[in-house]
Amino acid sequence: MIFQPAIIALLLAAGLSLAMLAIASPFAVQLIRHWDLGSGSERQLQLERLTYLFSMMVALVCGLQILSTLLFVFNADKMSVMFVGAMCAVGALNANAYGFPALYAQIVLFFFAATWLAINRLDNQARDYPLTRFKYGLLLAYAPLAALVLYLQFNYFIRLEADVITSCCGSLFSEEADTVASEVSAMAPMRAMGLFYVTLGAAILIALWHWKSAGRRRWSGFAVGASAVAAFFAALIGVVAFVSLYIYEHPNHHCPFCILKPEYHYQGYALYLPLFAATAAGLAAGVLTLFARRPSLAALAPRASARLAAIAAAGFAVFVAVASFMVLRSNLILIG
Repeated sequence: MIFQPAIIALLLAAGLSLAMLAIASPFAVQLIRHWDLGSGSERQLQLERLTYLFSMMVALVCGLQILSTLLFVFNADKMSVMFVGAMCAVGALNANAYGFPALYAQIVLFFFAATWLAINRLDNQARDYPLTRFKYGLLLAYAPLAALVLYLQFNYFIRLEADVITSCCGSLFSEEADTVASEVSAMAPMRAMGLFYVTLGAAILIALWHWKSAGRRRWSGFAVGASAVAAFFAALIGVVAFVSLYIYEHPNHHCPFCILKPEYHYQGYALYLPLFAATAAGLAAGVLTLFARRPSLAALAPRASARLAAIAAAGFAVFVAVASFMVLRSNLILIG
């Protein structure tokens, strides 16, 4: 099963990412120790030349990991037909103990990669590259995370056995199960809707406020980052608690993965793509606010943070609009 094309692509991407980060890590240590833009030494000139190469290499790694997140979910859904008892990606991920940890680690790596790309872009816009040490310090944290993703994915794929009877999404998202997912599934629809629209509405308004102020208020930038995280979890809760019910037109089918399947016209992608993009942009907007007090970034950081906040607001607005459209056009009457 490990010789499936998508699995090979995922493992190659993870392995290549880790290899490039391993190559870049010794350079990152050297740069953190010796970087001095005011020096005209031969070592400094060599470091400056090599930063272009290694920054491009890490940016490629980030792009690979962002695409790998989408491919990992898509592949898990496609593999569900290979397992007895599986109806969607949940069954494939439940085929062994490494499935869901691999998914969670890949999602964390997605947001880490998106944030690093935003920091790198801001640093390249400044005349004195003030974030060089910081972003290469992050690279040293990136490498162990990439190693963890490769470890989890390899163990997940190598341990897959077609004759394993796995559990379907109905058991995981059943209101009777003793899991966090079951608690979310058991949430009253009105309560879930309130949490969904209030949290996402607040995230949109905060992001718009930060954008309107041109990113000049640090507190609003931090608020964008925090509200983006809150909106991400509120959105997932909403999908499980009520949006999925309206898509399936079934009062007890809470799975957030079945909506990715062709029989539901891949509607899940219309929800998750803007949600992940908005969350990543909101997180990056909050992080870039941290650098507004550096002299060379005093104008650049607020501007970049405001631009990302606008992207976050647009992404969350698209997500809410798509989810609301799916609810309104459904034939299910969930609330009398």
